[in-house]
Amino acid sequence: MKILVTGGRGQLGRSIAARANVWAPDVDELDICDPAQAARVAGHDLVINAAAYTAVDKAESERDRAFAINRDGAGHLARACAERGIRFLHVSTDYVFDGTGTRPYREDDPIAPLGVYGASKAEGEQAVHEAGGTVVRTSWLFAEGGPSFVHTMLRLAKDRPVLRVVADQHGCPTYAGDLADALLALGKLPTIAATYHYCNAGAATWHAFATAIVDEARRRVPLACERIEAITTAEYPTPAKRPAYSVLDTTKIRQAGIVPPPWQAGLARVVAHALES
Repeated sequence: MKILVTGGRGQLGRSIAARANVWAPDVDELDICDPAQAARVAGHDLVINAAAYTAVDKAESERDRAFAINRDGAGHLARACAERGIRFLHVSTDYVFDGTGTRPYREDDPIAPLGVYGASKAEGEQAVHEAGGTVVRTSWLFAEGGPSFVHTMLRLAKDRPVLRVVADQHGCPTYAGDLADALLALGKLPTIAATYHYCNAGAATWHAFATAIVDEARRRVPLACERIEAITTAEYPTPAKRPAYSVLDTTKIRQAGIVPPPWQAGLARVVAHALES
């Protein structure tokens, strides 16, 4: 199977390339915003779109760029694949939901993004579905090499005795290596136009995730961090609003035979890699 993975230098692109023989170009080799370049999908059996504009706060002031990549770029790729009969998987986000739910979000729940980033990804999903592609939503991604929340917490914990982390936003941390395995497995299944949710097992707050990161690191090296203080979203204002609850229901992808493991195993690998490098 010949596989193309866009966004080759990102966390997910690198993780997929480490697990399979793929062509994983980044924007300097394949700019998905250019319809002519999107035609370079030709000759592949599977295309995974891991390219994305993911700067959630910056998107509020760079709306055009966010939509050019997350909506238009996704659409260019999806249509190019549809014209050539190529299987297309597009990676989306939990931020398409508004976070007012009280149970894990299912694939068919109504979407209502709160900010530009989520809106651009939502419209990207629509473009992909119109072309017959498959959408895979994920959340709170981290991987070896970063950048990610894990790497930020490790850096701060080395120097600061107290960290202040939001404790009223709930989601599911996801190790990019596990998501990479899931996407490669999904790409081998019969072609269907659908939406799936994939995140690691176990919901957490950012505060709980930070605590797990610091505890994992402390088992290996001394840290300056003595306490992680729980704060509210209101105490840490950001340009973009984030969903208070964006836990994803993974029943559908589990029924397809792809079972997400707990995020703690992936976290241990990433922390060990970060501290050794």
